[in-house]
Amino acid sequence: MRSWNIQSLPDTPFAFARFFVDHFRGWYLAILLLQVVAVTCTVLVPWVLGQITRVVSTASGDNLNWQTLSKPLLLFAGLLVLEVLCTRGATGAHIRVLPLQRRTVTHAVYAYLQRHSHRFVSSEFAGALAHKISEVSMGVGQALALLLFDLIPLLVTLTLAVAVLATASVWLALFMLGWSVAFITVCYFLAKRSHPLSQQYSAARSTSNGKVVDAVSNLTNIRLFARHSFEHRYLGDYLDRELKAAGRSFGYMEKIRWFQSICGMSLKVGMLLIALYLWRLGSIDIATFVMATSLSLLIITDVANLSRRFLDFFEATGNIANGVRTLIRPHEVVDEPDAQPLAAVRGAIEFRDVSFGYSPQKPVFEHLQLSIPAGQRVGLVGTSGSGKSSLLNLLLRLYDVNQGQVLIDGQDVRRVTQHSLHQQIGLIPQEPGLFHRSIAENINYGRLDASPHELAQAIHRAGASAFIEGMDQGAESLVGERGVKLSGGQRQRIAIARVLLKNAPILVMDEATSALDSITERFIQEKLDEIMQDKTVIVVAHRLSTVAHLDRILVFEDGRIIEDGSHDDLLARQGQYFRLWSRQAQNPYDEELALA
Repeated sequence: MRSWNIQSLPDTPFAFARFFVDHFRGWYLAILLLQVVAVTCTVLVPWVLGQITRVVSTASGDNLNWQTLSKPLLLFAGLLVLEVLCTRGATGAHIRVLPLQRRTVTHAVYAYLQRHSHRFVSSEFAGALAHKISEVSMGVGQALALLLFDLIPLLVTLTLAVAVLATASVWLALFMLGWSVAFITVCYFLAKRSHPLSQQYSAARSTSNGKVVDAVSNLTNIRLFARHSFEHRYLGDYLDRELKAAGRSFGYMEKIRWFQSICGMSLKVGMLLIALYLWRLGSIDIATFVMATSLSLLIITDVANLSRRFLDFFEATGNIANGVRTLIRPHEVVDEPDAQPLAAVRGAIEFRDVSFGYSPQKPVFEHLQLSIPAGQRVGLVGTSGSGKSSLLNLLLRLYDVNQGQVLIDGQDVRRVTQHSLHQQIGLIPQEPGLFHRSIAENINYGRLDASPHELAQAIHRAGASAFIEGMDQGAESLVGERGVKLSGGQRQRIAIARVLLKNAPILVMDEATSALDSITERFIQEKLDEIMQDKTVIVVAHRLSTVAHLDRILVFEDGRIIEDGSHDDLLARQGQYFRLWSRQAQNPYDEELALA
């Protein structure tokens, strides 16, 4: 399986599709060639029927020359066999390349998405991004299938039909050409006009389906609040909107079908009348008459639902355009062309004259200076919005500084690869991000090549052995989406075990125990103290008691460090930290005192 490392992708639908078509150019050229040969055989069948008719019509009874007839009969049989072989060959190639194409597009777009910044990912719904990836990959396949199996073969059919008719009668060829151009042009514009109606119906259907899912997931609330009738009416309103949208879309499509039926009838009647008229004048013979009428019937079959094919093509290209517009944007945080891996890390951290803001109008830091020696354990406290999490974001290079440098052992994080940077930092967030996979898989994410013994050690050191052994399948038990099958304390122990296995020299904890009860927090804190040994540690604290035992505490206010020292030193100064500590000591459950 190919590993994608996409730096850039085309940002227009046509160029995007062509980029991936080029990966399977041989397959698509083969499909196109087979389709053209199959269509050519299909169009030549009426011509051969005309030749057979000519031989039969010039003889009667026993005077029929079977030797003369054998050539067109063999040609007729050969065309039928070749048509079947080419059609099945094209289909066989398509079912082979289609999954490969979808896998390729999905891998490449996902690889590109992985390189988007934290700002981009956090501003989009995860489900919407996943849907866009699927939508783009399916759209490329659908658009190519419609081109190769519907639209291009139809154009070839009409072109060959005109050419074949031209060999027998210019008038028949002109009629076929005029009808084809008019029919395709009108169908194209009718499909373009119906596309918004189809999109409106699709949107209404998606909305009503979403409302059904929302209601089903809240059946308990509906029952406890006795809102059955209200929900029936609420859902009914959206179903009525869907019904109206469906009426508009289906009604317009039915009008298009009426147009297609009338056009088909006009082709059959027109070709028949012109052929009869030319035959009566002696301009064509009975063989040409048979060929002309057979071709008209063939074309009517091929052009049936042409507007629907155009509509499907517009929808597929629209899906590509929507996905490309959302996903294929320039990456905000990128490695420099000459970026090198982060060298052996001791863990010294420095913020040198750093200025940063999420928007130019609202700076978070202005000329921030901070030095953390290797092996020091530092706590960050302050009110919400004071800059604690922003400091972590810059250290992890989820955002780039506007000015200054963030250094690890003297190495600017912008000059090293992001991959190597994140390898040297272990993060325990407030809400651990767990995959809907087994406990073992989630812990092994810290180090994929860890042995079973190392995994068991990490589980034991994190204090997770007891609850894991109590689960039905032990470490192979699934944790549920985002770990919903586990309690908050259990999820945190999984996160600790994962960081233990990673064993990075820098440890970052972002309010890792703020959502836990006091007993669980005390247990988790003991485990955290153990893994802090010999590491540079930065702890963002929700409760001041969490950081009281650390080497150093930084008090933030409006993006500035207003106090810096140990717990005892800061209490002795009787400044902001002293006031916060006193207030929390008096009322540890007062939400206004929580420094989130």
